[in-house]
Amino acid sequence: MESTAGAGQLLAISDLHISYPENRALVERMRPGTDDDWLIVAGDIAETVEDIRWTLATLAARFRKVLWAPGNHDLWTHPRDTVTLRGVARYEHLVALCRELGVTTPEDPYPVWHGPGGPVVVAPLFLLYDYSFLPAGCATKEEGLAYAESTGIVCNDEYLLHPDPYPTREDWCRARVAETERRLAELPAALPTVLAGHYPLDRHPMDVLWHPEFAMWCGTALTADWHRRFRVETMVYGHLHIPRTTWHEGVRFEEVSVGYPREWRKRSVPPGQPRRILPMEVEPGDRGAAPGVGGGRGSVR
Repeated sequence: MESTAGAGQLLAISDLHISYPENRALVERMRPGTDDDWLIVAGDIAETVEDIRWTLATLAARFRKVLWAPGNHDLWTHPRDTVTLRGVARYEHLVALCRELGVTTPEDPYPVWHGPGGPVVVAPLFLLYDYSFLPAGCATKEEGLAYAESTGIVCNDEYLLHPDPYPTREDWCRARVAETERRLAELPAALPTVLAGHYPLDRHPMDVLWHPEFAMWCGTALTADWHRRFRVETMVYGHLHIPRTTWHEGVRFEEVSVGYPREWRKRSVPPGQPRRILPMEVEPGDRGAAPGVGGGRGSVR
């Protein structure tokens, strides 16, 4: 594992969605606080490889280290993208792009943060979801999807995120969980971790969703005990567009998304500010924006 000493900060942000000019401008203005700052980018940069490259290249030129975990938008095969790769091939293409730029991916050795609050292993995760966060009263994926469709809340992943060569997205998710679990289990037992992925490890952050059925596209029950098993100091995630801090069984969960302009314009906190993960700046309790999830139109995540 790579180690880096310094006096900087470990920062995190997600859901930059730079296809919106206002959000692209946020990235253009984003700067580290010190020369030693690391930045976690927890997915949903954009829908095109060109935009993802521009964002990661911009940030990698400014921060000491950038770590990337893919979001569902990054993995879409979108009609306006000239790169038409699907599924695993698209993910591997993005991993190669990151390595070209010097950005750490879920496929690389996990670095160790030795700045304030360290040492701690920082692990970017790619896990996906398996529809195990079902709506109340639903026992199967089919029942859950039918119920979601009846409410008008269906994620665009159903049309744009392809699992090739896996038969289904849940098959791809289970493969990712198994491989990631193996790697995390091999980490030194003396080291705590910061786990950073697009989706939370546990279902509790979905308790405030305006549309609870959207939870089906938000993770997997297979990781519900990882925050305990893998000595997690902080679990970093995005996707919900509800930036806030929660504490679950003594572990800090940080939702670090920017979201869409129509969402961040309503907040009192200036947009585009990465959240500080280490050194820790919050105490146990619940701090964050008013409850609510995007997906009011049912198909934007």
